[in-house]
Amino acid sequence: MSRATNRVGILPRAALIILIAALLLGGTPWTREALAAEEESETELAKKTQNPVADLISVPFQSNFNFNAGSKNATVYVLNVQPVIPFHLTSDWNLITRTIIPIINQPSLFPGPNAVSGSAWGLGDINPSFFLSPAKPGALVWGVGPTFTLPTATDWRLGSGKFSLGPTAVALLMEGPWVVGALMNNQWSVAGWRDKDVNQMLIQPFVNYNLGNGWAVSTSPIITADWEAKSDDHWTVPVGGGVSKLFKLGKLPVNTSLQAYSNVVRPEHAPDWNLRFQVQFLLPGFK
Repeated sequence: MSRATNRVGILPRAALIILIAALLLGGTPWTREALAAEEESETELAKKTQNPVADLISVPFQSNFNFNAGSKNATVYVLNVQPVIPFHLTSDWNLITRTIIPIINQPSLFPGPNAVSGSAWGLGDINPSFFLSPAKPGALVWGVGPTFTLPTATDWRLGSGKFSLGPTAVALLMEGPWVVGALMNNQWSVAGWRDKDVNQMLIQPFVNYNLGNGWAVSTSPIITADWEAKSDDHWTVPVGGGVSKLFKLGKLPVNTSLQAYSNVVRPEHAPDWNLRFQVQFLLPGFK
């Protein structure tokens, strides 16, 4: 009787052990589905962060370390606070506002007691842009509008001293794990106290490949052309890239990225390479 009872007791315990092992190793179907859905949600949200005219509110804090600037090979640090706020105009159109607020720490770049050689710290020129974009885009996502640069620099070394404006546009394709496109603008000065005029173009191509679980590899170099500079100093062309990862702090999605770029073409005394680290807080509640 005792042996039979033991055998009967062993069977439920063995079944329980097998069930626990199955759950640990393979998970239940609904657990696997939930994990897959969460992974897909992270990937889709990560792709939205790579879309400059996405329908979500975000606040990126982008740290830029610009190495070997000036004849003293100094490091210029620029923190760009870049809030993106979309507005629902109609059922067919959105207005996406993107503002770059630079906070700059620029050490002395050149030797000597003159004013040019001095260091400066403070606010740079603020650059707001406005994109009119379809609320229900097809395969091609796009936006067009004006961009402005306001002479808000707290030190003359940190800004252009000019009020500038011009057109801006962005276009991209989102296909599978890929997000590929480009943003560009050109601005001309129309007022200001400094003698030098502004005529500057910016082109930012971007290529992102999403790996799943919020991970992506990407490149998004900021190519500029200063048409007022001497011919040898027109272009700045960086080459490089990096990785990004989206995760959650509680319920708050946060996207982080780290990229490095070498300025293979650059003006005299411009930084020769850049390290870019960004933390982007997302508020995807806009409809």
